[in-house]
Amino acid sequence: MNVELPDKLYYSIGEVAKAFDVNASLIRFWEKEFEIIQPKKNKKGNRLFTKDDIECFKNIFYLVKVKGYTLEGAKQVIGKKGIVTTTEEIDVVERLQEIKNELIKLKMSFEDSEEILEKDELN
Repeated sequence: MNVELPDKLYYSIGEVAKAFDVNASLIRFWEKEFEIIQPKKNKKGNRLFTKDDIECFKNIFYLVKVKGYTLEGAKQVIGKKGIVTTTEEIDVVERLQEIKNELIKLKMSFEDSEEILEKDELN
């Protein structure tokens, strides 16, 4: 889960929804369900999310969408472990996924090299 957002102080709900590839309604729903998300609101009432809010969403997304937790289960994990621990776990999982992808590429490259060597031996 690689969330891409520009580096700035506040993000609109549309930017957050796009970064997580979800509907804005899900962002609003999670905001109501999880006390840790406290966006600021401008004079028009538009939500303005901070980097801390994005980290909270990242944790919630990981627990609910990736790990398959219920909302209550995710609340319990976040309540027990806190955001920092969960974020560290997410970072480790992401890094392991990157390593796995690199190993797959190396394996494919190795298999391609073997095929070339076998063809050369036949000639």
